[in-house]
Amino acid sequence: MTGPSGPLEGQPPSTELDPDILEELESWGEDEDEGGSGPPDRAGGDDPGPDADDEESGHQPDGSSPTGGGAVVVVGTPIGNLGDLSPRAVRALGDADLIYCEDTRHSRKLLTHAGITGASLRSLHGHNERDRVEEVLAAVRDGRTVALVSDAGMPGVSDPGGRVVAAAAGAGLTVTVVPGPSAVLAALVASGLPTDRFVFEGFLPRAGKERRRRLAALAAELRTTVVFEAPGRVASTLGDLARVCGGERPVAVARELTKVHEEIWRGTLDGAEAWATAAGVRGEVVLVLGGAPEEAEATVDDEVLAAAVTERLSSGERTRGAVDEVAKAFGVPRRRVYDLALAGRDPDATRTRPPETTAGMT
Repeated sequence: MTGPSGPLEGQPPSTELDPDILEELESWGEDEDEGGSGPPDRAGGDDPGPDADDEESGHQPDGSSPTGGGAVVVVGTPIGNLGDLSPRAVRALGDADLIYCEDTRHSRKLLTHAGITGASLRSLHGHNERDRVEEVLAAVRDGRTVALVSDAGMPGVSDPGGRVVAAAAGAGLTVTVVPGPSAVLAALVASGLPTDRFVFEGFLPRAGKERRRRLAALAAELRTTVVFEAPGRVASTLGDLARVCGGERPVAVARELTKVHEEIWRGTLDGAEAWATAAGVRGEVVLVLGGAPEEAEATVDDEVLAAAVTERLSSGERTRGAVDEVAKAFGVPRRRVYDLALAGRDPDATRTRPPETTAGMT
């Protein structure tokens, strides 16, 4: 890994970076593998707690916005490969009056890699973001430039930062973004699945009715879907997706994107479940699920389908087999039969589904 190719604007030429710092930076994700951390733009790892102390240096570089007022600058950071830190991101971080970050220890190492010293760091993570909002807004109103970063990727995308951006925008304050690496787009493009229309699901609920509802929505989704998952739950999630979507649905499993051990597995949900179970997936993981096939509207009534699937379930048949057989017998989409089976167990399951998840359903 290497840093910027030359000295930063307004800074002396950088010296060779301490190899120990590079090694520690590159092992962020690897260090958490045993603990079940998930993908980059926050992959299920624990939020740093209150013990991630703020760091105040007193150094206040000129970080005013072009209009002379303060601003919130959302800065994308590498998801694994330090070479992806852009020159613009380095300038934004170097010019900021304050940098709010998930973990000051991680961000201090990133700044050291970029040749930035004396920066004023404050923590902003899942435990304290709500309390930090007014503090950030006050700094911006005072004319200060506040940079916002997460440990990896873009703040606000399955990461802290969304509340701050929403509050700043709502207050009419300047919010700008310095784009950076994206686990969502990297996995999507590398998957080989359609990219013209896609949705980002984030993390699925771990269990319960809400998980079942979200899985049913994914089964009906016509667009390619990007899902984050922690490595320890990848095999079980692929199995759940296979049961509701059908094992033939295409999927790509991307792990350790941009890192030395990057790997992308492509195939069907059935094959992916078997692979993940046997291989024991490690590292930061993104799932890319192919959309449901377009199918014609069936004319058979819901009551007929519900009765048929209920009869099979009552006789002890497993849900997947019952749904497959009923769908085949009546020539209707299996996702429709699955929804009816789900509603039979939980009458609120389909009635409470958010409107946007039913678009394109047949």
